[in-house]
Amino acid sequence: MRFITEHQVRWGVEPICRELQVAPSSYYAAISRAPSARQRRDETLKVAIRRVWDAHHQVYGADKVWAQLQREGTLVARCTVERLMRDLRLRGVVRGQTTIRTTIGDETSSQPLDLVARQFRASAPNRLWVADLTYVKTHSGWVYVAFVVDVYSRYVVGWQASRSLRIDLALDALEMAFWTRRATRLEGLVHHSDRGVQYLAIRYTERLAEAGAVPSVGSRGDSYDCDDFQARLWSA
Repeated sequence: MRFITEHQVRWGVEPICRELQVAPSSYYAAISRAPSARQRRDETLKVAIRRVWDAHHQVYGADKVWAQLQREGTLVARCTVERLMRDLRLRGVVRGQTTIRTTIGDETSSQPLDLVARQFRASAPNRLWVADLTYVKTHSGWVYVAFVVDVYSRYVVGWQASRSLRIDLALDALEMAFWTRRATRLEGLVHHSDRGVQYLAIRYTERLAEAGAVPSVGSRGDSYDCDDFQARLWSA
């Protein structure tokens, strides 16, 4: 029916129906029929999906759009979100080639935009946080350390150490940062990190969204920007 509608001006309804072996009366009945309950819900969901996709800089894929709708109280199946995004021709941004660092890249996750562009300056506290992972040698062996730094004061607002490079390591450091600044509102805070899977995990990005923070990752070609900030931080 969609094909006939899209091409009827060029070839006419009856010739197309004859080639497709569809009765013209069936086509006219279909286009005059009232939308079903599913079609009406699909149209409502499409509006919500596009709103979420646009609000997150058009980088969210089906997983993150679905997670955001769940957070907002919209009960919808993930496969429905994927189907409707396909109908709308909306796609999440897929990250490119991975690099082996203290964080492991995730080819399947969409990434936020780079809102910092290596300009590590802030006009007030809780305007820009930088998060990163590193490893240090201790008496008991090598350990991974995740930390979150407020760029304005260069204060480490959250940190966590572990013998394993797990997603909860970065999330625990973020939770400590939220606890440290628990008396202030964090809407509009920019959280900048590299492209590691720890920072693009759904649980991590959901926690940022709950706090009103905006995620940002280093742009392609600036993969060392968080390391650059570390160097400035420790030399200060």
